Amino acid sequence: MKVNTILFDLDGTLIDTAPDLAYALNTLLEEYGLSEKLYEKIKPLVALGGKALIKFGFECDENHPDFAHRHQRILSIYTDNIDKYSKTFNGIDELIKVIKNRKMFWGVVTNKPENLTHLLLKKLKLNPDVVVCGDTLKQNKPHPAPLLYACAQLAITPQQCLFVGDDKNDIVAGKNANIRTVAVTYGYGKVKKDWGYDYIIDKPKELEKWT
Repeated sequence: MKVNTILFDLDGTLIDTAPDLAYALNTLLEEYGLSEKLYEKIKPLVALGGKALIKFGFECDENHPDFAHRHQRILSIYTDNIDKYSKTFNGIDELIKVIKNRKMFWGVVTNKPENLTHLLLKKLKLNPDVVVCGDTLKQNKPHPAPLLYACAQLAITPQQCLFVGDDKNDIVAGKNANIRTVAVTYGYGKVKKDWGYDYIIDKPKELEKWT
């Protein structure tokens, strides 16, 4: 069946958000008088969310008495600087133009919370046809529900769709939803063959073969 929709993971697939998340963590560490962490050490943790960054930065677990405060503070710093350095990956803007010109749909399915997702998309002037976030439904990736919900919102079948992501959870979610998956090597996850993706690409432009 012909593809008429391309759905994207957000962080590490559509938008390079790691620099701003690293900035938020290092700003918080500076507030505590602690040394910055190397960007290359922070980058692989981005997909795991703010709590993972706090655990790494402060070398503590969620039982620490200041954990909740630190978590809220990093989210506050990030929200205030959400588009300081973040931008779409090279080739994404051009790909979206191609998708629109071909009268196809495109969307975002992310585990990022709704408030941060919509704020970031607005700041970067991106207008997907559908957006499903980590708190839109009770389940999030790797559960298939967010992807199936996106398809339902667009009135398409899973077979008409591709899901593009940089993390194993993206690929598992796609397989669970019976949607063909595309793993990207330019993101934050180190792609492994045993993820079970259908296709793999090194740059967004390669997706044009399905448009």
